[in-house]
Amino acid sequence: MLWVFLLLSCTDKDEILVPSNKILEKIAIPAHFPEINFPAENAYSAERWILGKKLFYDKRLSIDSTVSCGSCHKQSKGFADNVSLTPGVFGRAGVTNAPTLANIAYHPYFTREGGLPTVEMQVLVPISEHNEFGFNIVEIEQRLKADAAYQEMAMKAYGRSLDPFVITRSISTYERSIISGNSKYDDYTLGKAILSKEEMLGKDLFFSEKTNCSQCHSGFNFTNYEFKNNGLYENYAHPGRFRLTQKESDVALFKTPSLRNVGFTSPYMHDGSISTLTEVVNHYNSGGRNHIHKSNLIMPLGLTENEKKALVAFLHTLDDYVLLTNPYLSE
Repeated sequence: MLWVFLLLSCTDKDEILVPSNKILEKIAIPAHFPEINFPAENAYSAERWILGKKLFYDKRLSIDSTVSCGSCHKQSKGFADNVSLTPGVFGRAGVTNAPTLANIAYHPYFTREGGLPTVEMQVLVPISEHNEFGFNIVEIEQRLKADAAYQEMAMKAYGRSLDPFVITRSISTYERSIISGNSKYDDYTLGKAILSKEEMLGKDLFFSEKTNCSQCHSGFNFTNYEFKNNGLYENYAHPGRFRLTQKESDVALFKTPSLRNVGFTSPYMHDGSISTLTEVVNHYNSGGRNHIHKSNLIMPLGLTENEKKALVAFLHTLDDYVLLTNPYLSE
Protein backbone atom coordinates (compact mmCIF):
# COMPACT_ATOMS: atom_id res chain seq x y z
CA MET A 1 0.00 0.00 0.00
CA LEU A 2 1.36 3.41 -0.93
CA TRP A 3 1.26 6.12 1.72
CA VAL A 4 1.81 9.75 0.80
CA PHE A 5 3.15 12.11 3.45
CA LEU A 6 3.97 15.78 3.78
CA LEU A 7 7.06 16.93 5.60
CA LEU A 8 6.10 19.82 7.86
CA SER A 9 7.86 21.99 10.42
CA CYS A 10 11.26 20.47 9.69
CA THR A 11 14.52 21.32 11.35
CA ASP A 12 17.96 19.75 10.95
CA LYS A 13 17.37 17.88 14.19
CA ASP A 14 13.74 16.87 13.98
CA GLU A 15 11.59 15.78 11.06
CA ILE A 16 7.87 15.46 11.70
CA LEU A 17 5.95 13.28 9.27
CA VAL A 18 2.20 13.72 9.12
CA PRO A 19 -0.34 12.20 6.73
CA SER A 20 -1.32 14.41 3.84
CA ASN A 21 -4.87 15.69 3.67
CA LYS A 22 -5.35 13.76 0.43
CA ILE A 23 -4.71 10.45 2.18
CA LEU A 24 -6.99 11.39 5.04
CA GLU A 25 -9.92 12.00 2.74
CA LYS A 26 -10.48 8.25 2.57
CA ILE A 27 -8.97 5.22 4.25
CA ALA A 28 -6.85 3.27 1.78
CA ILE A 29 -8.31 -0.24 1.55
CA PRO A 30 -6.28 -3.09 0.03
CA ALA A 31 -7.72 -4.12 -3.33
CA HIS A 32 -8.53 -7.62 -2.06
CA PHE A 33 -10.39 -6.35 1.02
CA PRO A 34 -14.07 -5.35 1.20
CA GLU A 35 -15.04 -1.74 1.75
CA ILE A 36 -15.58 -0.49 5.30
CA ASN A 37 -19.15 0.28 6.28
CA PHE A 38 -19.21 3.32 8.55
CA PRO A 39 -22.36 4.01 10.60
CA ALA A 40 -24.65 6.62 9.09
CA GLU A 41 -24.21 8.92 12.09
CA ASN A 42 -20.43 8.55 12.03
CA ALA A 43 -19.36 8.75 8.40
CA TYR A 44 -15.64 9.03 7.82
CA SER A 45 -13.96 12.42 7.58
CA ALA A 46 -10.38 13.62 7.96
CA GLU A 47 -11.37 15.87 10.85
CA ARG A 48 -12.96 13.00 12.76
CA TRP A 49 -9.95 10.77 12.14
CA ILE A 50 -7.48 13.41 13.38
CA LEU A 51 -9.48 13.99 16.55
CA GLY A 52 -9.89 10.27 17.20
CA LYS A 53 -6.19 9.62 16.78
CA LYS A 54 -5.33 12.35 19.28
CA LEU A 55 -7.78 10.91 21.82
CA PHE A 56 -6.56 7.35 21.20
CA TYR A 57 -3.10 8.32 22.47
CA ASP A 58 -4.22 10.70 25.23
CA LYS A 59 -3.62 9.32 28.73
CA ARG A 60 -5.96 11.88 30.25
CA LEU A 61 -8.79 9.53 29.32
CA SER A 62 -7.82 7.38 32.33
CA ILE A 63 -8.56 8.37 35.91
CA ASP A 64 -4.90 8.82 36.89
CA SER A 65 -3.74 10.00 33.45
CA THR A 66 -1.33 7.07 33.05
CA VAL A 67 -3.11 4.87 30.49
CA SER A 68 -4.33 5.50 26.95
CA CYS A 69 -5.83 3.25 24.29
CA GLY A 70 -2.35 3.12 22.79
CA SER A 71 -0.89 1.85 26.08
CA CYS A 72 -2.59 -1.53 25.63
CA HIS A 73 -2.77 -1.53 21.84
CA LYS A 74 0.79 -0.76 20.78
CA GLN A 75 1.53 -0.18 17.12
CA SER A 76 4.90 -1.92 17.51
CA LYS A 77 3.02 -5.05 18.65
CA GLY A 78 0.45 -5.05 15.88
CA PHE A 79 -1.88 -2.90 18.00
CA ALA A 80 -1.91 -5.58 20.70
CA ASP A 81 0.38 -5.95 23.72
CA ASN A 82 3.25 -8.24 24.67
CA VAL A 83 2.16 -9.06 28.21
CA SER A 84 -0.44 -11.60 29.27
CA LEU A 85 -2.71 -9.17 31.10
CA THR A 86 -1.91 -5.53 30.47
CA PRO A 87 -1.97 -3.49 33.69
CA GLY A 88 -4.42 -0.60 33.81
CA VAL A 89 -4.60 2.36 36.17
CA PHE A 90 -2.82 2.01 39.51
CA GLY A 91 -1.19 -1.17 38.16
CA ARG A 92 -4.43 -3.15 38.29
CA ALA A 93 -4.14 -6.37 36.29
CA GLY A 94 -6.37 -6.74 33.26
CA VAL A 95 -8.97 -9.48 32.88
CA THR A 96 -8.09 -10.69 29.38
CA ASN A 97 -5.19 -10.37 26.97
CA ALA A 98 -5.40 -7.23 24.81
CA PRO A 99 -6.45 -8.31 21.29
CA THR A 100 -5.18 -6.63 18.14
CA LEU A 101 -7.16 -3.71 16.78
CA ALA A 102 -6.01 -4.37 13.21
CA ASN A 103 -8.99 -4.75 10.88
CA ILE A 104 -11.59 -4.36 13.62
CA ALA A 105 -13.55 -2.33 11.09
CA TYR A 106 -14.72 -5.70 9.76
CA HIS A 107 -15.71 -7.30 13.07
CA PRO A 108 -19.44 -7.82 13.67
CA TYR A 109 -19.10 -7.58 17.48
CA PHE A 110 -16.47 -6.83 20.09
CA THR A 111 -14.80 -8.04 23.32
CA ARG A 112 -13.78 -11.64 23.92
CA GLU A 113 -17.37 -12.61 24.68
CA GLY A 114 -18.83 -10.58 21.80
CA GLY A 115 -21.02 -8.41 23.96
CA LEU A 116 -20.95 -5.18 21.93
CA PRO A 117 -22.23 -4.70 18.37
CA THR A 118 -20.27 -1.57 17.37
CA VAL A 119 -16.80 -0.07 17.74
CA GLU A 120 -18.44 3.06 19.16
CA MET A 121 -19.92 1.08 22.05
CA GLN A 122 -16.68 -0.85 22.59
CA VAL A 123 -14.80 2.40 23.21
CA LEU A 124 -16.77 2.81 26.43
CA VAL A 125 -15.59 -0.51 27.90
CA PRO A 126 -11.93 0.30 28.68
CA ILE A 127 -12.91 3.78 29.87
CA SER A 128 -15.29 2.46 32.51
CA GLU A 129 -13.55 -0.84 33.29
CA HIS A 130 -12.08 -0.80 36.82
CA ASN A 131 -8.93 -2.62 35.67
CA GLU A 132 -8.34 -0.44 32.61
CA PHE A 133 -9.06 3.32 32.63
CA GLY A 134 -11.23 3.20 35.76
CA PHE A 135 -12.98 6.40 34.75
CA ASN A 136 -16.25 7.81 33.42
CA ILE A 137 -16.75 9.37 30.00
CA VAL A 138 -18.75 12.25 31.46
CA GLU A 139 -15.83 13.06 33.74
CA ILE A 140 -13.51 12.88 30.74
CA GLU A 141 -15.71 15.47 29.04
CA GLN A 142 -15.32 17.75 32.07
CA ARG A 143 -11.57 17.16 32.26
CA LEU A 144 -11.04 18.15 28.63
CA LYS A 145 -13.61 20.95 28.60
CA ALA A 146 -10.97 23.66 29.02
CA ASP A 147 -8.74 22.25 26.27
CA ALA A 148 -9.25 24.79 23.49
CA ALA A 149 -7.54 22.64 20.85
CA TYR A 150 -9.87 19.71 21.52
CA GLN A 151 -12.94 21.93 21.45
CA GLU A 152 -11.92 23.43 18.12
CA MET A 153 -11.22 19.97 16.66
CA ALA A 154 -14.57 18.66 17.90
CA MET A 155 -16.45 21.56 16.29
CA LYS A 156 -14.69 20.96 12.97
CA ALA A 157 -15.35 17.23 13.12
CA TYR A 158 -18.90 17.05 14.47
CA GLY A 159 -20.20 20.59 14.79
CA ARG A 160 -20.48 20.30 18.57
CA SER A 161 -18.26 20.50 21.64
CA LEU A 162 -16.22 17.55 22.89
CA ASP A 163 -18.80 15.34 24.59
CA PRO A 164 -19.32 11.56 25.01
CA PHE A 165 -20.82 11.29 21.53
CA VAL A 166 -17.81 12.98 19.93
CA ILE A 167 -15.28 11.08 22.03
CA THR A 168 -16.64 7.62 21.20
CA ARG A 169 -17.32 8.36 17.54
CA SER A 170 -13.96 9.94 16.79
CA ILE A 171 -11.92 7.22 18.51
CA SER A 172 -13.86 4.57 16.62
CA THR A 173 -13.15 6.43 13.37
CA TYR A 174 -9.42 6.21 14.04
CA GLU A 175 -9.64 2.56 15.10
CA ARG A 176 -11.46 1.62 11.90
CA SER A 177 -8.53 3.06 9.96
CA ILE A 178 -6.12 0.48 11.41
CA ILE A 179 -6.13 -1.67 8.30
CA SER A 180 -3.61 -4.46 7.78
CA GLY A 181 -3.25 -6.15 4.39
CA ASN A 182 0.44 -5.93 3.47
CA SER A 183 1.75 -9.31 4.56
CA LYS A 184 3.80 -11.74 2.51
CA TYR A 185 0.70 -13.90 2.23
CA ASP A 186 -1.23 -10.95 0.77
CA ASP A 187 1.51 -10.46 -1.78
CA TYR A 188 1.41 -14.19 -2.53
CA THR A 189 -2.35 -14.16 -3.14
CA LEU A 190 -1.91 -11.16 -5.45
CA GLY A 191 0.85 -12.91 -7.39
CA LYS A 192 3.55 -10.56 -6.12
CA ALA A 193 5.52 -12.99 -3.92
CA ILE A 194 6.51 -16.64 -3.72
CA LEU A 195 6.24 -18.67 -0.54
CA SER A 196 9.15 -20.86 0.48
CA LYS A 197 8.81 -24.64 0.37
CA GLU A 198 8.31 -24.70 4.15
CA GLU A 199 5.74 -21.90 4.03
CA MET A 200 3.86 -23.69 1.25
CA LEU A 201 3.74 -26.87 3.30
CA GLY A 202 2.41 -24.86 6.22
CA LYS A 203 -0.20 -23.21 4.00
CA ASP A 204 -1.38 -26.56 2.67
CA LEU A 205 -1.63 -27.93 6.21
CA PHE A 206 -3.46 -24.84 7.44
CA PHE A 207 -6.17 -25.19 4.81
CA SER A 208 -6.36 -28.99 5.04
CA GLU A 209 -8.86 -31.28 6.74
CA LYS A 210 -5.94 -32.71 8.71
CA THR A 211 -5.66 -29.58 10.85
CA ASN A 212 -9.00 -27.83 10.26
CA CYS A 213 -7.30 -24.50 11.09
CA SER A 214 -9.25 -22.71 8.39
CA GLN A 215 -12.58 -23.94 9.72
CA CYS A 216 -12.34 -21.18 12.34
CA HIS A 217 -9.62 -18.95 10.94
CA SER A 218 -11.19 -18.29 7.55
CA GLY A 219 -11.72 -15.49 5.08
CA PHE A 220 -9.48 -12.53 4.30
CA ASN A 221 -9.21 -11.68 8.01
CA PHE A 222 -8.51 -15.27 9.11
CA THR A 223 -11.46 -15.50 11.49
CA ASN A 224 -15.10 -16.54 11.25
CA TYR A 225 -15.86 -14.43 14.37
CA GLU A 226 -17.59 -17.39 16.00
CA PHE A 227 -17.34 -18.50 19.63
CA LYS A 228 -15.45 -21.67 20.47
CA ASN A 229 -13.83 -23.52 23.34
CA ASN A 230 -10.39 -24.68 22.24
CA GLY A 231 -9.59 -26.97 25.17
CA LEU A 232 -7.20 -24.58 26.86
CA TYR A 233 -8.26 -25.63 30.37
CA GLU A 234 -10.44 -28.17 32.13
CA ASN A 235 -11.62 -25.37 34.43
CA TYR A 236 -11.67 -21.77 33.25
CA ALA A 237 -11.26 -18.73 35.49
CA HIS A 238 -13.03 -16.55 32.90
CA PRO A 239 -16.65 -17.46 32.08
CA GLY A 240 -16.32 -16.54 28.42
CA ARG A 241 -19.50 -15.84 26.47
CA PHE A 242 -21.54 -17.01 29.47
CA ARG A 243 -20.74 -13.65 31.02
CA LEU A 244 -23.02 -12.10 28.41
CA THR A 245 -25.67 -14.72 27.68
CA GLN A 246 -25.91 -16.57 31.02
CA LYS A 247 -26.37 -19.74 28.98
CA GLU A 248 -24.59 -22.77 30.40
CA SER A 249 -23.68 -23.86 26.88
CA ASP A 250 -21.65 -20.65 26.48
CA VAL A 251 -19.37 -21.24 29.48
CA ALA A 252 -15.72 -20.83 28.40
CA LEU A 253 -16.52 -19.97 24.79
CA PHE A 254 -14.47 -17.12 23.32
CA LYS A 255 -14.51 -15.18 20.08
CA THR A 256 -12.19 -16.63 17.42
CA PRO A 257 -9.36 -14.11 16.93
CA SER A 258 -7.91 -13.04 13.62
CA LEU A 259 -4.53 -14.58 12.86
CA ARG A 260 -3.28 -11.57 10.94
CA ASN A 261 -0.04 -10.28 12.49
CA VAL A 262 -0.03 -13.24 14.84
CA GLY A 263 3.76 -13.17 14.90
CA PHE A 264 3.65 -9.74 16.58
CA THR A 265 0.84 -10.28 19.07
CA SER A 266 2.22 -12.80 21.56
CA PRO A 267 1.34 -13.99 24.14
CA TYR A 268 -1.68 -15.92 22.91
CA MET A 269 -5.14 -17.10 23.97
CA HIS A 270 -7.78 -15.04 25.79
CA ASP A 271 -5.60 -14.87 28.89
CA GLY A 272 -2.18 -14.62 27.26
CA SER A 273 -1.19 -17.95 28.79
CA ILE A 274 0.78 -19.32 25.80
CA SER A 275 4.01 -17.53 24.96
CA THR A 276 5.00 -18.68 21.47
CA LEU A 277 3.46 -19.84 18.21
CA THR A 278 5.32 -23.12 18.55
CA GLU A 279 3.54 -23.69 21.87
CA VAL A 280 0.22 -22.76 20.25
CA VAL A 281 0.74 -25.36 17.53
CA ASN A 282 1.76 -27.92 20.16
CA HIS A 283 -1.45 -27.21 22.07
CA TYR A 284 -3.64 -27.90 19.06
CA ASN A 285 -1.52 -30.85 17.97
CA SER A 286 -2.15 -32.48 21.36
CA GLY A 287 -5.90 -32.05 21.07
CA GLY A 288 -6.12 -29.72 24.05
CA ARG A 289 -7.56 -30.48 27.47
CA ASN A 290 -10.95 -31.95 28.18
CA HIS A 291 -13.83 -29.57 28.69
CA ILE A 292 -17.53 -30.22 28.30
CA HIS A 293 -17.79 -27.44 25.70
CA LYS A 294 -14.59 -28.12 23.78
CA SER A 295 -15.15 -27.82 20.04
CA ASN A 296 -15.25 -31.11 18.15
CA LEU A 297 -12.71 -29.56 15.78
CA ILE A 298 -10.09 -29.73 18.53
CA MET A 299 -8.53 -33.19 18.41
CA PRO A 300 -5.03 -34.71 18.22
CA LEU A 301 -3.49 -33.89 14.83
CA GLY A 302 -0.48 -36.18 14.69
CA LEU A 303 1.77 -33.57 13.11
CA THR A 304 5.46 -34.27 12.64
CA GLU A 305 8.07 -31.81 13.88
CA ASN A 306 8.64 -30.60 10.32
CA GLU A 307 4.92 -30.07 9.82
CA LYS A 308 4.64 -28.10 13.04
CA LYS A 309 7.56 -25.90 12.00
CA ALA A 310 5.96 -25.41 8.59
CA LEU A 311 2.69 -24.25 10.19
CA VAL A 312 4.57 -21.69 12.26
CA ALA A 313 6.43 -20.52 9.15
CA PHE A 314 3.12 -20.03 7.33
CA LEU A 315 1.61 -18.11 10.23
CA HIS A 316 4.50 -15.67 10.02
CA THR A 317 3.57 -14.93 6.40
CA LEU A 318 0.47 -13.22 7.83
CA ASP A 319 2.65 -10.59 9.54
CA ASP A 320 2.36 -7.08 8.10
CA TYR A 321 5.54 -5.15 8.85
CA VAL A 322 4.16 -1.99 7.24
CA LEU A 323 1.61 -1.81 10.05
CA LEU A 324 4.31 -1.58 12.72
CA THR A 325 6.00 1.52 11.34
CA ASN A 326 3.30 3.28 9.33
CA PRO A 327 3.51 6.92 10.49
CA TYR A 328 -0.09 7.41 9.37
CA LEU A 329 -1.09 5.47 12.49
CA SER A 330 1.66 6.56 14.88
CA GLU A 331 1.30 8.82 17.89
